[in-house]
Amino acid sequence: MSATRSDGELLRAIAADSDRRAFEELYRRYAPWLTARLRGRCADPAVVDDVVQETFLAVWRGTARYHEDGDAAGWLWRIGSRRLVDALRVDGARGRLRQALARLRHRDEASAEERVLAGVEHGDLAGALVRLSPELRAVLQATVIDGLTTREAAVLLGIPPGTVKTRAMRARKQLREELA
Repeated sequence: MSATRSDGELLRAIAADSDRRAFEELYRRYAPWLTARLRGRCADPAVVDDVVQETFLAVWRGTARYHEDGDAAGWLWRIGSRRLVDALRVDGARGRLRQALARLRHRDEASAEERVLAGVEHGDLAGALVRLSPELRAVLQATVIDGLTTREAAVLLGIPPGTVKTRAMRARKQLREELA
């Protein structure tokens, strides 16, 4: 087939016939874009690569359902961003466990100078942002850094606009408390 198929045609072929060529074409079309977008949210390329693979596996396996009236890129982004939040949540729990174990192994107390330098290097805001849950960080990323409206953030994150507002309010409150 020499003509380029639309996203909808590719997705229908994947869903109906498990068409491998259609899947490969969709992957070539959107994987680089999705990878670039996710890398804007996560600095770990291994996590991003895993999330991209999981996103396209969901498409191939049919566990993610595409609605004909939707935008394929937006649909893939919702799947990928949700998978990223899940991955960060799991990594966050593992990271906290590793930190707790490291503290038990290394009971050396940092000097006052080291604590001050660490605060200057990393900043209170950076630490406060890291301590936010992945859901709250995702809302701040979408609304503050990406500059999306509440409605746009809701579509991007796949949650109701009211939830975006609530999470943004909770994130701001938590940041204010930690930075006070």
